[in-house]
Amino acid sequence: MTSRPGGTRGAGGRRPDWVGDRRWQAGFLVGSALGVVATVLGRRAERSARRGLVDWDAVERLAVARAAGAPGQLSPLELRAADAAYRDAMAVVVPRLAAALGKPLPGVVERAAVVDRAGWVRANVTTFRALISRIEGELLAQVVPPGGGLASATMVIANRWVTTRQLGFLLGFMGTRVLGQYDLALLSAEAEDGRLLFVEENIRATARSLDVPIGPFRTWIALHETTHAFEFEGHPWLRPYLAERLERQLAMVSGSASTLGQDTLRALGRALRGESAGEHWMERLMSDGQRALFRETQAVMSLLEGFSDYVMDEVGKGLVPDVERISARFHERREHRSGFERAVLRLTGMDLKLEQYKRGERFVRAVAESRGRAALDRIWESPATLPTAEEIEAPAAWIDRVLDRLPARATR
Repeated sequence: MTSRPGGTRGAGGRRPDWVGDRRWQAGFLVGSALGVVATVLGRRAERSARRGLVDWDAVERLAVARAAGAPGQLSPLELRAADAAYRDAMAVVVPRLAAALGKPLPGVVERAAVVDRAGWVRANVTTFRALISRIEGELLAQVVPPGGGLASATMVIANRWVTTRQLGFLLGFMGTRVLGQYDLALLSAEAEDGRLLFVEENIRATARSLDVPIGPFRTWIALHETTHAFEFEGHPWLRPYLAERLERQLAMVSGSASTLGQDTLRALGRALRGESAGEHWMERLMSDGQRALFRETQAVMSLLEGFSDYVMDEVGKGLVPDVERISARFHERREHRSGFERAVLRLTGMDLKLEQYKRGERFVRAVAESRGRAALDRIWESPATLPTAEEIEAPAAWIDRVLDRLPARATR
């Protein structure tokens, strides 16, 4: 068949072959171009995805903005003025605490700082970022392997957007509630001493809501946080002990990334429906090994928080005016939270923190009442004398194992 100029039809009205050929060629060229574009976009998306699992600058902006929206903001001048009040409180707390616990705490006063809510957020963004960085590379290698293409990279970018906003909300929420913190980088390569942070805006707001005087309340909070310094700085084995367990937990999380997202959604759904069956939703995501390590670490954290709560009340009796009323109102406030707060605490895992205070203090107080306050010194001898998850709930079992059977200064 002879082709005709001008694209006219051939004999019998049929379209010439050269027209179909050109359309096929055009389609091929367009398809090839789209393939190139998809490849370029996929590579760009992969590069973007590998920037990290979280946009930390955005986390900080979101959290600071949320925390800044709470009432009671203080100016830099007001914060500097409060710094002197905490130094005075610490000057009284440190020697009294050292005498009660039999451990000197040099340098703690110099490492105390008064911060606003934004300052607390920034300090904890740094901490969270350091933790996530330990597993980020391995997780990214699993979810967006080289050449994984546009789909997997896009999913990571979408997840980063969601995770960034979740962390921003969490830190912003906590930034309006945390009163004080012993800030210790457990996984830092250099074993530097921690620093004490006092979130003055929240401390003032809490004192007003409890209708207690701000001076004694500051001293009472300082007792709790300084006791944490005693726990870690007076017992050098404790930091590497906890760091090793945290490293193992992070390694286990990074090794199970493939099903974590779907499992998390299912577990959150059950938590929202109240289907806990006595087990926290986070534990449902764990293997048997992860769950055992998690509970072991929770027992130690319960001890740390409970011991500090016990000390702040017992040592506070001779140091903080009207400490019984302050303590009673503060603990009552912990128990009575709005439905929104309870839901947020449970979904973020912060309800575990509150449970740690109660379980730990019950254990410490039971030991002290049974064998005297001096018996509490045995807790801090070594990892072997720490209470297990079962013993935190049954102090008599710890007393039998450690005080009655285990030789003093045992090591493991």
